[in-house]
Amino acid sequence: MVETIKDRIIKTLIETLDISEKDVKEALAFQKRKGISLDKALIERGLIKEEDLMALLVKELQIPFINLKKYKIDPNLKGVIPEKVARQYRIIPLSSLEDTITVAISDPLNLFAIDDLKNITGSDIDVVMSTDSDIMKSIDNYYGSKFTTSVQEVSKDILVDDFEIVMEKDPGKDDETSSDEGEQAPIIRLVNLMIRESIKQRASDIHIEPLEDVVRVRYRIDGVLQDAMNFPKDNQNSVIVRIKIMSRLDITATRTPQDGRFKMRIANNEVDFRVSLLPTTFGQKIVMRILDKKNLKVGLEGLGFAEGDLVKMKESVKSPFGMILVTGPTGSGKSTTLYSVINELNTVDRNIITIEDPVEYVVEGLTQIFVRPEIGLTFASGLKSILRQSPDIVMVGEIRDFETADIAIKASLTGQLVFSTLHTNDAAGAMTRLVDMGVEPFLVASSLVMICAQRLCRRVCSRCKVEENIPEEVLRRLNIPAKSGTKFYKGKGCSHCRQSGYYGRLGVTEVLIVDDPIREMLISGKTSDEIKCYARESNNMTLLWDDMVEKFMGGLTSLEEVIRVASNE
Repeated sequence: MVETIKDRIIKTLIETLDISEKDVKEALAFQKRKGISLDKALIERGLIKEEDLMALLVKELQIPFINLKKYKIDPNLKGVIPEKVARQYRIIPLSSLEDTITVAISDPLNLFAIDDLKNITGSDIDVVMSTDSDIMKSIDNYYGSKFTTSVQEVSKDILVDDFEIVMEKDPGKDDETSSDEGEQAPIIRLVNLMIRESIKQRASDIHIEPLEDVVRVRYRIDGVLQDAMNFPKDNQNSVIVRIKIMSRLDITATRTPQDGRFKMRIANNEVDFRVSLLPTTFGQKIVMRILDKKNLKVGLEGLGFAEGDLVKMKESVKSPFGMILVTGPTGSGKSTTLYSVINELNTVDRNIITIEDPVEYVVEGLTQIFVRPEIGLTFASGLKSILRQSPDIVMVGEIRDFETADIAIKASLTGQLVFSTLHTNDAAGAMTRLVDMGVEPFLVASSLVMICAQRLCRRVCSRCKVEENIPEEVLRRLNIPAKSGTKFYKGKGCSHCRQSGYYGRLGVTEVLIVDDPIREMLISGKTSDEIKCYARESNNMTLLWDDMVEKFMGGLTSLEEVIRVASNE
């Protein structure tokens, strides 16, 4: 049997450093259980010092050892090896010469890391060794402020008083107090850390996910989940209890899903958080949706919509009555669009009532109702009651069934302007979806004023924007009419955008104005595709695909985003 490098190192540990075979076996079991490298397992078990292990590996593997503190790193390699890869494999790129990149690594036994680096860079990889702690410090200095944050390092600097919970009285619940461990200051600091970092990173959601050995925290930034930090499994229950207390939820319920909300004042700015807890294999998973009301003040202009679609939307919302729908998948920004419109219409002379599940943004001047099916307050029953309140504008969070659709449409025909959302892929599909629910086609045709289908695409980071060469054959296959000399861009990744190449998002829209010919087509039973073709050819409707391509041609987004967001069009 051939002796491997790992076998040789273990043998040397036993013979030279007087470490017992039992200790080595326990370290190997610890390594397997924790899913960490052998060197980290040996160090964490206290069997060897990091410096002594480095000396042993250098001797056995004949790999040079360098002191990173005295080494100048080539700044041009940031775009070659992304920060995420460097942190994952705990390596730091040092220099590049012809087809070979030299990297410093603390675990030279990790052959998968070397193979992956070859595939990512397309170059041969030459390795030198350094200590794990020096490599991580170098990564932080090289790539900028670290994204995967050490809880112990950062939370100690956060004061409990940095954040203030704005308690809202829930008439359906008594005040709850608890002396549970969730009230301990270190746990409060840990939760504050997650929230502060999420706001700093422009996240829309915080995911707190219990795994077998640790609890993982991820942020959804520009629509994509990114690792943020891990914290010990021992603190899992305390963090859950803390968030439940903030959200005024039952801390004893652990086997059923729960929904709540809380508000925090952060740097004189009030931010709403919508909380969802779900029981999973390793404990309760928490997702917190961050609802910053500052986003509503930017108006429709700030959402990145095309100028032509903006004009159509602004004209449509001036209608005294009728129904306006915003459609799209979950997370496409439908609620933000509706709230931005309603925020502009929110004047003292209008009675605006919303019914939602749950209430997304709490806005002053609106009458907002939270659907509670368990007590009989559904969209349909709530909407019936709303119509007795003499509303001028009604917003229904979502049309899910025939009864809600029927009442909303009849309300729009009797003098109210009704806003709502629907889950369809395009604008024309919303009309036929309502008919499929059982609403009479003539009622749908009479009530609808405008339908806006939308998506969100990521905007190329302006600080690391570089020109991209895209072969004509690729553009031709995607039916993208590129003119000669058109420049295309992508983000190569920088500390500003956390190596993603994107910073911020843009709205991609398809606005269908319902005119008389479209009403006749719907009543006569035409398909959504036929309605879409007519609207595009006769009404100059810009399709989602067309709007997406226009943003790509204008250098606002990348081809990768075009394919990700609108390729099904």
